[in-house]
Amino acid sequence: MSQYLSLPVEQTLHFGPYRVHPRQRLVLEGGQPLRLGRRAVEILLVLLEHAGQVVSKQQLIARVWPKSVVEDTNLRVHVAALRKALGDGQAGQRYIVTVAQRGYSFVAPVTFESPEQLAHIPHPSLARNLPPRRTRMIGRQGMVEALVAQLPRKRFITLVGSGGIGKTTVALRVAERLIGHYRDGTYLLDLASLNDPAMIAPNLCALLDLSLQDGEPLETVIRPLKERHLLLVIDTCEHLIDAVALICETLLRGAPHLHILATSREGLRAEGEHVQRLDSLALPPRGMAIEGYPALAYPALQLFAERAIASQDDFELTDHEVPMVVDICQRLDGIPLAIELAAAQVGRFGLQELCRQLQDNVALLDHDIHASAPRQQTLRATLDWSFALLTACEQTCLRRLAVFMGSFNLASAAAVIVGQHVAPSQVLVSVSQLVAKSLLNVEIGDEEVRYRLLDTTRSYALEKLIDAGELAASQERHAERCLTLMEQAEKDWDTTPTRLWIERYAAYRDDIRAALDRGLGPHGSHSVAIRLTARTLPLWQELSLLREHGLYVSKARQLLRAGPSPCPKLTLALELAHASFNYHTEGGTPATVEAFVAARQLAWQCHDLPGELRAVSGQMTVNLSRGRYQEALEQWLAFDRLGLPGDPVLSLSAQRLRVLALHFTGDQGAARHHAEQVIQRLAQNGHPSRFTHGFGVQYEQSVAALTILARILWLQGFAEKARRTADLALQIALQINHGTSICYTLATAGCVIAHYAGDHLIARERLDLLKCQARKHSVMLFHDWACHYERAFDDAPLATYPTNTSLIEDIVVTLRPEAVSPRQIERAHSGAAGWCSAEILRATAHVLLAQNDPPVESQAEALLLAALDVARRQGALAWELRSALSLARLWQRQGQDEAAEDVLARVYRRFTEGFDTPDLKEADALLQSLARRLGS
Repeated sequence: MSQYLSLPVEQTLHFGPYRVHPRQRLVLEGGQPLRLGRRAVEILLVLLEHAGQVVSKQQLIARVWPKSVVEDTNLRVHVAALRKALGDGQAGQRYIVTVAQRGYSFVAPVTFESPEQLAHIPHPSLARNLPPRRTRMIGRQGMVEALVAQLPRKRFITLVGSGGIGKTTVALRVAERLIGHYRDGTYLLDLASLNDPAMIAPNLCALLDLSLQDGEPLETVIRPLKERHLLLVIDTCEHLIDAVALICETLLRGAPHLHILATSREGLRAEGEHVQRLDSLALPPRGMAIEGYPALAYPALQLFAERAIASQDDFELTDHEVPMVVDICQRLDGIPLAIELAAAQVGRFGLQELCRQLQDNVALLDHDIHASAPRQQTLRATLDWSFALLTACEQTCLRRLAVFMGSFNLASAAAVIVGQHVAPSQVLVSVSQLVAKSLLNVEIGDEEVRYRLLDTTRSYALEKLIDAGELAASQERHAERCLTLMEQAEKDWDTTPTRLWIERYAAYRDDIRAALDRGLGPHGSHSVAIRLTARTLPLWQELSLLREHGLYVSKARQLLRAGPSPCPKLTLALELAHASFNYHTEGGTPATVEAFVAARQLAWQCHDLPGELRAVSGQMTVNLSRGRYQEALEQWLAFDRLGLPGDPVLSLSAQRLRVLALHFTGDQGAARHHAEQVIQRLAQNGHPSRFTHGFGVQYEQSVAALTILARILWLQGFAEKARRTADLALQIALQINHGTSICYTLATAGCVIAHYAGDHLIARERLDLLKCQARKHSVMLFHDWACHYERAFDDAPLATYPTNTSLIEDIVVTLRPEAVSPRQIERAHSGAAGWCSAEILRATAHVLLAQNDPPVESQAEALLLAALDVARRQGALAWELRSALSLARLWQRQGQDEAAEDVLARVYRRFTEGFDTPDLKEADALLQSLARRLGS
């Protein structure tokens, strides 16, 4: 709650159809939450606090943006958006008025009521990704109510109508009304920015947390949807009809509790589809006698009046003027977008001149009966008329903005617009005019104002851009802007809290994709695209879109190598990105090793110490994954010898790498000491960023540190602490929703520690989560690990391993001793097996004992004694217990009960927790059995 608010927070405020709950920051319309942005709600609360009084612009800015420098223009845009969302001016009802030269005043009557019970009101967060309301709906309430009632029964409805008719507005309002009715939420899939049918499925899977690999049919990956109860709104389908129809049919067959509401200019012709046509807004029929204000009962006229007030604050409709408004709306066929475009010009022309303008420019009364889509002709004519009314500068701005695929801020708009015919000083005024004339939509976020072209307007502006011969130049400026944004994003990555960083830069994902697709193509601007590829690692990393990044990196590397003199810095960045992608998708293959080695050599030649550190750390990670623990330790020593450039983040990351090297080579005491130091430093340094940015393989630092600490604690015999630590690592990874970090902690600790502890149900659940996340984020290295775990958990035949040695092979031996291989035995004897040497020796002894051949028992005994000694020296009490348990069983079988009890009891007594785990329960049972036998 705002520290400035002095409203009676325990009461409910009521005005018009709205109820406001100040404490909850909740605005309700008809019992449903009105999804306004945070700033818009703050402005409304300040105005309500001073209802009937004038609040100056300075007061509002000071209250709503207490720590920011904000211009008057920013405030005006927010107030205009708030008015639009509230329907200010509809049916003559005014809420917020502008007082010239003074500020704003809330003028509607406000009453105070006792607080309502809010428990039954669905929270807006259940909407998942629905955008905040940008405008109040007019004249569609009956349609919305009908769809709300029909959708649960029919499951699949397509809302069909011409461009500008309001399909998206109705669909989003239906979705808002159904918030809370779908247990698993409501999702919006906007197809306006997609041109390739092949991109629908990946975007859908990302939205619904599904996984989909290349060439894989969608039917194979919708199993998680079978029990999910959700509503999917698919907007703007007309340019991808066949692909959308197929996907809808597949989803509805595989997910019986999924419902779909689509919008399109024509039906999808899909199985199970119910088509609902959306017609124009109702208006008085031609020839009807019009007597003043009763005509305003028609929605088309209500929309015109509301938007006219937004254009001219003191606009009032007289009896004399109502027939002109009727005539205008009739000429515009009741098309909402066309009416908005016309009403936006009231302040410029006045009603009488506006009516004459439309009579001259929008000829629709005598439609050619043979012409197709007359309403589309009307909208096109209205757009032509609106465009012609723009100044030359405004026309240039509008058409150049068509290159944006999504929303954009003013700085981005300026970067693309400024050039021939447009000076920097003209951008703000031109953009504001385009908003005022309803040609550009404004989106009020919590941190900044963003703009967006409606799909219909964008298509029109793009035609104008092509006709003007400015497409290539505008696209080039667009790509340059994307590069500038990603360069800034890279700098901000170290200093900006993650949530804010993602909010600031993830909105440009579609624009960056478009710039890369164009730039890396055969006719693209390769130089800019290659640099952009190298700078987008933070974005793909934060969004866990490894596969997508890898594809762009591969294209960029090929283009860079084909050039006459490739830039070493760019080559280094791409080699490191390629190596990281290869590692996560293929593991420690020769190609991965080669990429890191090449990067290190290149960094050394360029005297680039940070680049060399990245390459060395990547090599170390690869060596660990290949089971080459001693080589990894040597890599860390090499890393340490390079020296750190006084960077606390690099220093912290280097210490975490030291923990990895010590743990896997077998020094658990030193590893724990440094692991706890890392976690303490992470807690104290207050660094807002969560990644080891300078390193070749990226995981969230707290997740990575806790994951390894959990493994160390388990080996040291602290089962409860290990379980809690592994749980905490997973909770953090899930909370930040970072796919590769989720995969890392599950694969490295979460699954196996649960299985070690006997929590087989939890182990299985985590295994399923690992497979799902690995497939979704294309982290196929860990998907491969999950498959090995599954066979180990199920006592199924084990698969062969793709490399000579690997970490996953060593982990599986700790789960299934019979899986031990000759090469592992050799590594254990040589000391190369590190952390699992004792388990490999014990497993080898078990294999010998399984032969039931007395002559080999002495060999097995020697192996178990050696395993016991290795575990003791490494500080791995868990492995020491297992070795003592196996040795005690052997000696018991040989009649050496006293020696068996002694060796097992000495280890067992050192445990302080975890007595419910299988190993300790088995040890306790054996000790009791031995005690009974010795006692007898």
